[in-house]
Amino acid sequence: MENTHILTIFLNIAGAAALLIWSVRLVRTGVERAFTVQLRLWLRRSTKSRALAALTGTASAMLLQSATAVAIMVSGFVSSGTIFAATGLAILLGADVGSALVAQVLLVRQTWLVPLMLLMGVGLFLRGQHRRVRQSGRILIGLALIFVSLGMIREATAPLVDSTGAASVMVYLGNDMLLAFCIGALFTWLVHSSVAAVLLFVTLVSQGLMPQSAAVAMVLGANLGGALIAYFLTISANIEARRMIMANLVLRGGGAALVLVAVEFMDVPWTWIGSSEALQVINLHLVFNLGLALVALPVVGPMSRLLEKLMKQRIDPRSGVGPDSALDPATLSEPDRALSCANRETLHIGETVETMLRSVMSLYQQWDDAKADSIKLNDKLVRKMHFKLKMFLARLDHSGLDEDAKGRSMELSNVAVNLEAASDVIARNMVGLARRLDVEGVAFSSQGQLEISDLHDRILANVHLALNTLMTGNPDDARDLLAEKESIRDFEQKLQRLHLGRLREGLTESIETSNIHQETLRSLKQVNTAFSRVANPVFAESGDMLDSSFSDKKENVET
Repeated sequence: MENTHILTIFLNIAGAAALLIWSVRLVRTGVERAFTVQLRLWLRRSTKSRALAALTGTASAMLLQSATAVAIMVSGFVSSGTIFAATGLAILLGADVGSALVAQVLLVRQTWLVPLMLLMGVGLFLRGQHRRVRQSGRILIGLALIFVSLGMIREATAPLVDSTGAASVMVYLGNDMLLAFCIGALFTWLVHSSVAAVLLFVTLVSQGLMPQSAAVAMVLGANLGGALIAYFLTISANIEARRMIMANLVLRGGGAALVLVAVEFMDVPWTWIGSSEALQVINLHLVFNLGLALVALPVVGPMSRLLEKLMKQRIDPRSGVGPDSALDPATLSEPDRALSCANRETLHIGETVETMLRSVMSLYQQWDDAKADSIKLNDKLVRKMHFKLKMFLARLDHSGLDEDAKGRSMELSNVAVNLEAASDVIARNMVGLARRLDVEGVAFSSQGQLEISDLHDRILANVHLALNTLMTGNPDDARDLLAEKESIRDFEQKLQRLHLGRLREGLTESIETSNIHQETLRSLKQVNTAFSRVANPVFAESGDMLDSSFSDKKENVET
């Protein structure tokens, strides 16, 4: 300590912690980009029982290295009416267990793994020709860097073990478990990763720097902080999704607080869950989440019903008015700023259409006049926003625009046209088809409903990618968008063949709903095509416009 400056020590700790947080995010990004469609399908099909839902949530969180990422996915399903809030809560309870298991796995110290994963990861990422291969490389690199960052934390904190000042602070936290609990919750929320937070706390214990009592409190606080992350990220979501997230917050955060009280006032023998203090702390994290899942799973139904009574749907006086326009007439004399405003407005249009798409599938299962009216109102809003955007772009002084700016203006106009077409398909075609199901008193076969839901979910994921591409102009996202568009087209054709097969078998439900089923599939494909064309401007810049145009022509012929 004598020859080491304290600021250098804390800089090393901060750098190592930053690498840990980024590495966890790197793994999650790789999994999301490579396997999002499969994960979403897996989660949505796990609703046969709450136990299966919880197990699926556990596996998904382990793959994504994040219970929060699972919560975001599931909130989308609950918002669209694809799964019930009680089932979604069961998935979240399982995801919390999965997050705790990830922390267990990542604490295993195998030095030979790091160079092996780096070698394989870099090779796959640089040489891979397919998206999944490249993203698998990203995942391996992220895992290797997690181990590297944990090693850096151990090395950076070693000098503090003999520091009287650091020891005094840690002893104070050990004696004030409530403060340590709050710090753990706040830190976890700030870094947006309970896995990274727990790994950091346990590593400090293993170094002998943090007392076990403080680490126990901070790990319990990390559970509250992890639940808060999902709460704030979904605060503007549908009321059903917010009820589910709130239930998870109450169960996980409230449970962690109760355990903290029990630990504070009871002499807990920790030896039964581990041979060392670090093992005891990390095992407590797993035991807590596993115990919470076992206790809470039987009561997710009553819990959801209770929150349904407590959290009433609030009527927003601005509902249906839509977002404030991003089109600022004062920017018309500055083309770059004006085009930025136009891009934001186009994104608003896309987000509105996404909301319509998310809501429409629930009408096929149970007709709701209010929801149908809301979709139609949003369609009118989209047309209004599109008209304002066209007029705004028309008012730009084109004589003062360079060729690049003129091209951007035309591209935004074309994207807006496609988004309005998608809105029209949803509000007119799909709402009308759902209404026919209700009026005629018929329903899709169970397999037919499952297939349409699968296609809808894949297209919704592609819509998210399209909006990201619109915001960032990332060529990789554009390529992924086009690849998924082709995949969805093939998938839709496959579903059409499966439907015809059921007709040949004489399945009554399929015969009664044949036209509605096939038209719904075509409508969903048209929506996907409209959003996929967001990639065209990006391909124009990268020189791939010919392929994209050919794809669009092929799509138009089939449609």
